[in-house]
Amino acid sequence: QVQLGESGGGFVQPGGSLRLSCAASGSFYSIESMDWYRQAPGMRRELVASISVRGNTDYVDSVKGRFTISRDNDKNTIYLQMNSLKPEDTAVYYCRAAAEYQPNRYREFWGQGTLVTVSS
Repeated sequence: QVQLGESGGGFVQPGGSLRLSCAASGSFYSIESMDWYRQAPGMRRELVASISVRGNTDYVDSVKGRFTISRDNDKNTIYLQMNSLKPEDTAVYYCRAAAEYQPNRYREFWGQGTLVTVSS
């Protein structure tokens, strides 16, 4: 199975920056796409950014130009650099990975989440 360990959340003032990390560990054959989701209180979980094995990225419109997702395939780790943070970015951020956990068997795995709070 795959374990996803997230880190980097915290408290920051509006306009500040944070960098989230998510490392995949455990027993698997490959990690395919990896994504960052977030869920604010009382809101549905939404996809924030995704990155393929080849490094193709996609972002929700509200974070384009402010957030950057990157990936280190050697370390099975993704990052989310968040700049110009706004109060509306406050949420629990979750890492998700699509992994080949047995030969030709794929499923998604989720991290436990890391809280990001943007407030003055």
